[in-house]
Amino acid sequence: MKNYIKNSELLLSHGDRKLREIALHLINAALEASSPYQATKKVVHLSGDKLRVGSHTYDLSKKGNIYVLGTGKATFPIAKALEEVLGDRITRGLVVLKKGQAGRLKRIKVIEASHPIPDSNGFRGAREMMNLANRAAEGDIVFACITGGSSALLPMPVDSIRLTEKKKVNRLLLSSGASIFEINAVRKHLSKIKGGRLALAVFPAELINLTVSDVIGDPLDYITGPTVPDTSTFEDALKTLRKYDLLRKVPSSVRAYLEAADPRNESPKDFEGMPYHNFILTNSDSACNAAAAAAESLGLKPVILSTMFDGESRELGRNFAAIAREIRRSHGPLKPPCVLIGGGETTVALRSNFGKGGPNQEFVVSTILSMDGQKKFTVVGLDTDGTDGPTDVAGAMADSTTLATASARGIDLHRSLKDHEVLHALISLDETIITGHTGTNVNDLKFFILV
Repeated sequence: MKNYIKNSELLLSHGDRKLREIALHLINAALEASSPYQATKKVVHLSGDKLRVGSHTYDLSKKGNIYVLGTGKATFPIAKALEEVLGDRITRGLVVLKKGQAGRLKRIKVIEASHPIPDSNGFRGAREMMNLANRAAEGDIVFACITGGSSALLPMPVDSIRLTEKKKVNRLLLSSGASIFEINAVRKHLSKIKGGRLALAVFPAELINLTVSDVIGDPLDYITGPTVPDTSTFEDALKTLRKYDLLRKVPSSVRAYLEAADPRNESPKDFEGMPYHNFILTNSDSACNAAAAAAESLGLKPVILSTMFDGESRELGRNFAAIAREIRRSHGPLKPPCVLIGGGETTVALRSNFGKGGPNQEFVVSTILSMDGQKKFTVVGLDTDGTDGPTDVAGAMADSTTLATASARGIDLHRSLKDHEVLHALISLDETIITGHTGTNVNDLKFFILV
């Protein structure tokens, strides 16, 4: 099994080494099972002129061009797999990736852009992608590899809104505590490429979506938003801004555009009669199920509490701790040694004063604070793409010794959590998890080992 954790020795250098070794094993198993590269190879096959994608078969001798379009944090492995399968059958391609993530591709152009706040490189990539999509004609095949992170990496605001104004909206939404559904309802209605509009440019060519789900419940229009019909509306976008008191904070151009709500600018709601197919390669279930199987192989009883956790990270941490304490007290709903596993997409609502961290780091700190006095446990919060919040760490690990270590070093974890400043505290305690870009993006993974 591949070791994804770059600082594993540091994480094993203190605390409960045995439980930490188990935790690292579970992380590696979950990430390996979530690889979109391997999943693509299972879905897409080429033999001579016969191309098979899932249950669909194409005679390439009767087809035209093949294009590959993509963006997102799990896009590169899909594009790489497609190049290896299709080779010079690919006419042209373009993928927009997060800075620092790019690798080498032969037939597909790579542009690096900023995430989670859009930049001019992403804007350039979005325009080039629309131009390439418009070149596709009837008889052509277009593979769309659009995965989590595409909303920031592929900015193309409507004409009345500048990129700088779109960036401000992004910052406000990301710090508001809004869910990804609410955030993307706004993003899609300020865009010329999202909300199914890229697909409209591709048609009547045949569109094949290969994606990775990083959204609870796997709703396609929130996973691969540019290339499937949109279920949200202008009114949904306005409701989000009102709910989080952002309507008066966004630029006036944004407020005016949304309030005008011209029906001609509404996103498409169906692609009836259009040739398109959707394949979810991996999702949150993949990581959770793999972690559970790995735990069971080590003699631990696993329970997947949910793959659909959302809401405030620190609240979920308290809930995990409450379940763990109940297990210790009454051996219900199961007995130790056991592992509580959860997936989903939790958030952090920032106040006026805040530092730096991420939802998985806050989950871990909140959990151990709620377990004060308990022994023999380890907790992990991991963003499977390798970047938790606006940081370069994937998440955090802590155990029953961490609080005492923090106290001995004069680190106030209560204050760090209150001020959203957990990153520096966890770095000081050597409790951050470093993976770099993992090549996948299937929600967050959280688990709690109790013996």
